[in-house]
Amino acid sequence: MTDVSSDLGDTTTQAGTDQGAAPDAPLSREQVLAIGTLLVSSFVVILNETVMSIALPVLQDDLGIAPSQGQWLTTAFMLTMAVIIPLTGFLISRIDTRRLFIIAMSLFTVGTVMAFFSPSFVPLLVARIVQASGTAIMLPLLMTTIMTIVPPARRGAMMGNITIVISVAPALGPTVSGLILQHFSWHWIFGLVAPIALVALVVGAKYVTPITQPGTVKADLLSVPLSVLGFAGLVYGLVGIGENAAGDAAMPLWIPFVVGGVSLVAFLVRQVVLARQERALLDLRVFTSTQFSIAIGAMIIAMASMFGAFLLVPLFAQDVLELSALEAGLITLPGGLIMALSGPYVGRIYDAHGPRVLTLPGALLVSAGVWMLTMIDTDTSIWWLVLSNMVLMGGLSGTFTPLMTSSLGSVAPHLYSHASAVVGTFQQVAGAAGAALFITVMTVRATSAGEGGASAAEALTEGIRSAFMVGGFMSLLLVVAVLFVRKAEAPAH
Repeated sequence: MTDVSSDLGDTTTQAGTDQGAAPDAPLSREQVLAIGTLLVSSFVVILNETVMSIALPVLQDDLGIAPSQGQWLTTAFMLTMAVIIPLTGFLISRIDTRRLFIIAMSLFTVGTVMAFFSPSFVPLLVARIVQASGTAIMLPLLMTTIMTIVPPARRGAMMGNITIVISVAPALGPTVSGLILQHFSWHWIFGLVAPIALVALVVGAKYVTPITQPGTVKADLLSVPLSVLGFAGLVYGLVGIGENAAGDAAMPLWIPFVVGGVSLVAFLVRQVVLARQERALLDLRVFTSTQFSIAIGAMIIAMASMFGAFLLVPLFAQDVLELSALEAGLITLPGGLIMALSGPYVGRIYDAHGPRVLTLPGALLVSAGVWMLTMIDTDTSIWWLVLSNMVLMGGLSGTFTPLMTSSLGSVAPHLYSHASAVVGTFQQVAGAAGAALFITVMTVRATSAGEGGASAAEALTEGIRSAFMVGGFMSLLLVVAVLFVRKAEAPAH
């Protein structure tokens, strides 16, 4: 049996050696085209994570479904991502870059076309699951490719481009969705994306080339179901917290947490054992790097704050301020543009000066943006929402790039694919946890305020304000965490 970790390690270590000899050597034309294609493709697929936030009320009316049922269009997407991302470390080591890209973009394109033609809820739900199956592969594939072929001295600038993908795409999702819904039916949310995805698939099939030599190690048959039950159970339980608070839970809350918790513990223990034989599905040795662990902890807080804001700000705009879907979606546009424009510059600053000059100001801005949202009331101006979102997104642009670059750069080259999978997995779990926490606090506080005689708008405002208050205290933990982030040097093996 071939040792896939050794095979991959030899390849990436050699690349790192070459790059170390010429740290400023330009990438080849083929490498630039491959990374560019992966960036554009990842942006398109991740955009779909948040397009449903504005479209759900429209879908519920058009398809005749209850809110608790409609929420599954987002929940199923997140569950699928949580199930597949932990497997990507193995997939990247087992399948060459070009073939894996074609598989991922084909799944996403097929799912998007299915969604466009979906006549009812069930076909649309299946389409979203197919979409998510492709989406889950793309970001870890992109990060592993960059870590493998980009010289360490230039990774910050390149990671700045990834920041655009993982942060700007979700930020623009509500805007794009609102703009389409203003003029067309919800089908065109997917109809607009389908041809772009198809073009990316065709271009990528031509220009994305194999980066490493895949190994022949087989997947551990027990690890796969344990991973599925563990991560899916955890994410389902987190999402179910909000449903349970609203009285819409499909099952007792303890069931997914018990099933997911037991399965996840068994999965993690098994990965530790398999790592000694170089057969781990998700190699946990990445956590032996202190810098990786610290950066992941900080990213969890930042992602939870971001997804909580993405969820509640449009809700407040539509249900309290009575803005249209387009107006609510446009609130996140300026913040998204800030991240898009600042990403490459943040990366260059990281390459020149390290993470600390970025992460502390960034974390302080994140905290300021969240605390600004605790000041909302039923008369809040739309411009206050825009400004607070701009401050929040500006802060996130200063934290995501250095955190990702520091975390991935602190692990051994042969663990890049597993580190990318861990980053992607924790991002999804953090997003689900943030959404669950914010929704639960909002629901409990709004219900209490309503029972106390407040109007529906006042009660919802009080609930959302309380949720952001919790987020504000979370953001203070982010400020503390980034104080310990350093620019780490990867070990040789």
